[in-house]
Amino acid sequence: MEAKKNYMTADGLKKLEEELAQLRKYLSNDVAQKIKEAREQGDLSENAEYDAAMDEQRDTAARIEKLENLIKNAEVIPEGEHGFDKVNIGCTVKVFDIEFDEEMEFKLVGSTEANSLENKISNESPVGKALIGASVGETVEVETEAGVIKYKILDIQ
Repeated sequence: MEAKKNYMTADGLKKLEEELAQLRKYLSNDVAQKIKEAREQGDLSENAEYDAAMDEQRDTAARIEKLENLIKNAEVIPEGEHGFDKVNIGCTVKVFDIEFDEEMEFKLVGSTEANSLENKISNESPVGKALIGASVGETVEVETEAGVIKYKILDIQ
């Protein structure tokens, strides 16, 4: 079975690679030192510091493995490569919410980069799925639990 592609921008990939490098360094230096110091305290069966260090080692190793898989299956979508005639990952889209009579702006990113506080929405989200492939002037409908939301696309950058 082929692994799921993780669509992301070049900036998103760079951030993951930086986090991975930091965690590898942390695991090999800091966590290893904590385990060494805890072992030196003697009896490991009742050593809370040793247990905590081992838990930290396991959690850090799990995050490293997750990052390695994300990076291995990354497909970088170069910003601006697809042009701005249709919405795609990496585009910033200005829309008009018809029901609430307001303009909104979203940056469409892969699921690993999505962050609602920064208006970065995933291509896998309902809004992202509705926007992909749409053009300026089109109205898209987004199915939500609260009902259908209609957005008119004003600009694609």
